[in-house]
Amino acid sequence: MKCKECGETLQVQRRCRQVRLRCTGCQKEYQIHEVATDLDPETEAELERFTCIIYD
Repeated sequence: MKCKECGETLQVQRRCRQVRLRCTGCQKEYQIHEVATDLDPETEAELERFTCIIYD
């Protein structure tokens, strides 16, 4: 999945009580609901590993 700002790859970042997507280029973070319509199959598969994702 690509960053909306710079086009670099987004990586899933899991932290205490949070799951975010962070750009490897500009370091911008996205909440899941911000990019939910643009998720690619690889990112969806990675997010499926988590039992619960809280939209905050």
